[in-house]
Amino acid sequence: MSLRLTFYGGAGKVTGSNFLVEGTRGKILVDCGIEQGAEFAVEEVYGPFPYEVKTIDALVVTHAHLDHVGRIPKLVKDGFRGKIFMTPPTKDLAELILRDSAGILGKEASRLGRMPLYEEKDVDTAFALIETLDYHTEKEVAPGLSAYLRTTGHILGSASVRITDEEGTNIALTGDIGNSPSLLLPDWEPVTDADALVMESVYGDRLHPPQKERVASLRDTLKRAIARGGTVLIPAFSLERTQLMLYELSNFFDAGELPKIPVFLDSPLAIHVTEVYEKWGATYFKKETEDEMKREGSIFEFPFLKQTLSREDSMAIEKVAGPKIIIAGAGMSHGGRIGRWETKYLPDPASTLIIVGYQAPGTPGRRMMEGASSVRLAGSEVKIKAKVENLHGWSAHADRDELLKFAEAALAGKRIRTIFTALGEPSAERFLAQRIHDYLGSNAVVPEYGETWEITKESIKKV
Repeated sequence: MSLRLTFYGGAGKVTGSNFLVEGTRGKILVDCGIEQGAEFAVEEVYGPFPYEVKTIDALVVTHAHLDHVGRIPKLVKDGFRGKIFMTPPTKDLAELILRDSAGILGKEASRLGRMPLYEEKDVDTAFALIETLDYHTEKEVAPGLSAYLRTTGHILGSASVRITDEEGTNIALTGDIGNSPSLLLPDWEPVTDADALVMESVYGDRLHPPQKERVASLRDTLKRAIARGGTVLIPAFSLERTQLMLYELSNFFDAGELPKIPVFLDSPLAIHVTEVYEKWGATYFKKETEDEMKREGSIFEFPFLKQTLSREDSMAIEKVAGPKIIIAGAGMSHGGRIGRWETKYLPDPASTLIIVGYQAPGTPGRRMMEGASSVRLAGSEVKIKAKVENLHGWSAHADRDELLKFAEAALAGKRIRTIFTALGEPSAERFLAQRIHDYLGSNAVVPEYGETWEITKESIKKV
């Protein structure tokens, strides 16, 4: 007996996670994400799936980021009726993400003259198929195939998944691996009991600064930005990055390290995501943070934070004089409310844009990070005279050395025979694979889109 693994997403690209695992009797998808980049509504998003959707028995989701869940409603719309498995926090977060996505994609489809990728009713249908699965529980999820989840410390509820057939042959897929140690989440758990491992490589060729350095850099950058007297813009991903920013801002203000200026969380999605973090934090955060929550109640709120759910409240931010901080999505400046504030404040030399996350090639955020003098936002070219600060280390992804450490821990189990480096830009995938080969002596493969690999007890080979 054997397992077959096909790379339908995440090969040579950071986004669009989508892997097919086939056993003798069952078929499982791991993730069904959307591709993000130069054009949010790319052809790869709207095109047909490269497999027969109705033959898939189950979908296992590693975590709730859009590039891992964003095409699930389309999968259902196209005929998938199997079960969908994910951790309880991932279910709550994915529902928020996908309902928000349905609205954004609807607007994009209208602009491009296309039919919507999916609608709210497709999200409803998808969530009727979800069954939650917690960490460290082996469960048969498709005929002859079981799944087992471990925490990856990436975002709340994130998991690696090990798929095992009836004879014990298995494949593990990491999803995204966290930037441990995290301020909020427990460290990633090693995967030592698989025959083959698919691991992410977003930062496979880059290092993050140590946690103390990145916190100090954020504090000092905010001090300088506030002293300039303008508006401070932080395009932040609604999921995880926003919560980290709120947590650190609360700490800075409590310690008297920053002047107490108004802070606006101008993102309905981020506001609701933060509520989910509050809901599950006492169970899924690391122990120190759980204890902090028990002592303080909320770890994300402070007296001069204003959450602007309504458009009216959002528009009123403009009337607030003096320096202020606006946190809004989207994290790569490719949509959401941040675009309106960037259009207004980027031409202002007193203002500051602080970039705190990965920016995909072709996005407005990537162009600003690379020093562009202007950027196209909502169809208009906007001059950039504001100070642009690019802060490294705030990604929720493990860096080069941490990924190698993850691979080393996996190989310590002396079972894994091949490691596939995926979910990264090609240069990062190749760099990490070479390091795994050179430093750890393991067979490391950089897969290509559409490749199928057969895993048996005796061999691992490309079909």
